[in-house]
Amino acid sequence: MRFDTKRLSLAMASGLALVLAACGGSETSTPAPAPAAEPAAETPVEAAPEATPEAAPAEMPAETPAPTEAAAPADGATGYAAYTGDAAKGKRVFAQCMTCHSVQEGKNNVGPSLYQIVGRHTGSIEGFKYSDANKNKDIVWTEENLFTYLEKPQAFIPGTIMAFPGLRNPQDRADVIAYLKDPS
Repeated sequence: MRFDTKRLSLAMASGLALVLAACGGSETSTPAPAPAAEPAAETPVEAAPEATPEAAPAEMPAETPAPTEAAAPADGATGYAAYTGDAAKGKRVFAQCMTCHSVQEGKNNVGPSLYQIVGRHTGSIEGFKYSDANKNKDIVWTEENLFTYLEKPQAFIPGTIMAFPGLRNPQDRADVIAYLKDPS
C-alpha cells in the first residue's frame, strides 16, 4: 500500500477540526474552515482504518425563529381566557380603530363610543344610528364576545356596516380589550 502522508495529515487535521467544532471544543466560536480541494490524484489513496475520522456535523442546526403572529397557548386553548391583555399595547393597536371610534363617554364618531363597552348590550347607545344587524344581535359585549367579534366583525354580526376587516392576531385582540376596559 502506498500512502500520501501529506493528504492523510490534511484529512486527519480537518476531521479533528470538525469534531472539535461540533463538540464546542474549539477556542473560537466559528468552525475551522474546510480544506481547499486538491486536484484528483492519479493513483487512489487508501487510508488506514484507524486514521479515518468519524463523520461529525459541521454546524449545529439553527434555532427556529419565533412566529410573528401570536400562537395559541400550548394547552390548545384559543379563547379569550387563554390570553393576558396589556392595555398599553392595546392603546397602540386601538390607533387603527380611532378613525371611527373613541373611548370617551358620549363621543360618537362614524362608529359609536366604546366607553365602558364591556358589559353593555349591542346597539344600546341612545341617539347612535346602528345597523339593524347590530341592534338585533341582542348580546352583551363580554370580553369573550369582543374577542371573537374583533377577529372578524362581519362573521360575528352578519350585516354589520362596520367595514373593519378585523384583528387576526389573538394577542392584539386581548390587548385592545384590556385597553377598552381601562383606557386611562
